[in-house]
Amino acid sequence: MLKAEKRTAVIIPCYNEASTIGKVVGDFRRELPEAAIYVFDNNSTDGTALEAARAGAFVIGEPRQGKGNVVRSMLRKIDADVYVMVDGDDTYDAGSVHELIAPVMNGVADMTVGDRLSSTYFSENKRPLHNSGNRLVRWAINSLFASNLCDILSGYRCFNREFAKSIPVMSGGFEIETELTIFALQNKWTIEEVPVLYRDRPEESVSKLRTIPDGFRIIRKIITLYRDYRPLAFFSLIAAVMLLLAIGFFIPVYIEYLETGLVARFPTLICCGIVAVMSLMLFCSGLILQVITNQNLKLMERLQRLQSGMRP
Repeated sequence: MLKAEKRTAVIIPCYNEASTIGKVVGDFRRELPEAAIYVFDNNSTDGTALEAARAGAFVIGEPRQGKGNVVRSMLRKIDADVYVMVDGDDTYDAGSVHELIAPVMNGVADMTVGDRLSSTYFSENKRPLHNSGNRLVRWAINSLFASNLCDILSGYRCFNREFAKSIPVMSGGFEIETELTIFALQNKWTIEEVPVLYRDRPEESVSKLRTIPDGFRIIRKIITLYRDYRPLAFFSLIAAVMLLLAIGFFIPVYIEYLETGLVARFPTLICCGIVAVMSLMLFCSGLILQVITNQNLKLMERLQRLQSGMRP
């Protein structure tokens, strides 16, 4: 593990950002002269690593392609008290870093998020599907996890050491921000959003986000994490739909039986019974998994206390 000489580490995941990474490193070096700046190069072919090194950053390669893989590597290899994570595309304002760091430094928040959507994102971003996707993801997570967050997919974040070393990063790609947010909500880490200025990419910089494929991956990640973290609610919803279907198909059979005293559609009756039993099994499965999840939450709470130097 690499030990940061400074208390704060700026960690920048990069893939083919040679046109902007030098400016990003320079801006954060100016704003945080005491911080160690690390650029994790994800198989760039345009000289990103060279430009980052010229700007004074420590450059570390990550051969596994994908932003999630890079973030996993960054959190494992870099040891600091406070982490500032920012993209290397020069879309985020380095001047906002002080407001982003302050709640973490002061112990007010475990993770702060640079909120673009309450600021200049919708006026600066020229890709309508990205705007719609951000709104959809925000609505889904706030609805499923009973939260009130503004920006779920921001790549500009700050978190403390306890949070950075606790999260088991499972994402491989751009769904990493979704995973960070849901992990914090589920495990009751404190999140604070800080409005930050956002500017669209320079013309020479190309977005690596594939709107439709990566959008589906993000939605799939939300569903997967909802199943893992809220199994009772997840399986109860499926069980309720199946039970309603079974009842819906059973009612005509039952009415016919009351009128004639005969059951003319035995296959339908049998299928309704099978579906009803399956819905009960799904509910029971969700109940069992919820108990296991609650136990894991208790273990996570103990881990947080141990990491904070408290007695369990």
